Order: sequence, then structure tokens, then C-alpha cells
Amino acid sequence: QVQLVESGGGLVQAGGSLRLSCAASGRTISRYVMGWSRQAPGKEREFVAAISWNGGVTYYADSVKGRFTISRDNAKNTVYLQMNSLKPEDTAVYYCAARNTIRVDTTTDYDYWGQGTQVTVSS
Repeated sequence: QVQLVESGGGLVQAGGSLRLSCAASGRTISRYVMGWSRQAPGKEREFVAAISWNGGVTYYADSVKGRFTISRDNAKNTVYLQMNSLKPEDTAVYYCAARNTIRVDTTTDYDYWGQGTQVTVSS
């Protein structure tokens, strides 16, 4: 069992930056693909970013490519999402997730999910 707790969300002006953190407990995440997804009101959950076991492979949704960076620190059992050049359309609840697989892709089908952290980008 992996427990995931997101933090770092908040209210930010368009063009600003936030760094989300996801602290994992219960098991080491070193053999889990980690990802971030988001869900805006009235919309389906969508893939944002994913990262391989050692951080060597990353995937991003086209909508965030070039603006967001996913990273991980397995020694700290933590994954991050650095979000720059934020846009109002980035407003959503952001969820950290873990999947017991070696495959990195754009799926939102993960084994474990955090409770989410709200990101609101004002115009």
C-alpha cells in the first residue's frame, strides 16, 4: 500500500509558478512510475505528466509541455511537479499517483492516488 499526500497548491496569478510536492509513504516509490493528473470542475480527469523509476523518461500532456517539469527524489520518496507560466486553464485539482509498472505512458490508470491539491490560476 502506498499513501500519497500532495502539497503546494494554491492561488497564483497567470504567468506565475508553483511547485507541487507529493510525499509517499508505506512503500518506497523507487519501483513505481509516478504521475500527475488533474481534474477541473465539470471535466474528466486528464493526464499531466509521468516519470519513470529513475527519472530518465518523462511524458507530458501537450497542454503543459514546455511549462511543467516532473521530477522525483527517490531518497526522499517524493515526486514534484514544477509548474511555470501558469494559465487560467491550468486551474484544477492536481493528483499525484503511483503505478506498479515499468511502463511510462499517458494513462490515468494508476494503482494509488493522493487526495489532490487545488491549483487556481487567476487572470
